[in-house]
Amino acid sequence: MPKPSILNQVFVLLGILALALALVGLLLPLLPTTPLLLLATACFARGSSRLHGLLLRNKLFGAHLRAYKEEGAVTVRTKILSIIFLWTATGSSAFLATDDLRLRLLLLAVCVIVTTHLMRLKPLSRETLERMEAGKPRAD
Repeated sequence: MPKPSILNQVFVLLGILALALALVGLLLPLLPTTPLLLLATACFARGSSRLHGLLLRNKLFGAHLRAYKEEGAVTVRTKILSIIFLWTATGSSAFLATDDLRLRLLLLAVCVIVTTHLMRLKPLSRETLERMEAGKPRAD
């Protein structure tokens, strides 16, 4: 078995960190669980196919991650909560943590871009989510 490259190891480490923060986010509403899980998934996809597969098969959130990856869809609830958290956390950071107008404008631009991305995602239907939770293939 070939030795993983340094870059693979960095991606695995970042994925583990993102996953750990996402799990803390399940208990603390201040941490955005969904974006952190997506980040962990992306890191594991580049660093470890085994960890990537474990995450996509996870009973708690694997179906949601697969739906995002395969269907480009998230639940309406996920969209709403993500946007609320994004604007609340970033907005409060922009106005409480800095006086730099350029940084505030950068944070505003990030919020607009992420919100646009979330709004463009298809709404995940209950039927699709149930199919993915059951592990059934997509009916084309």
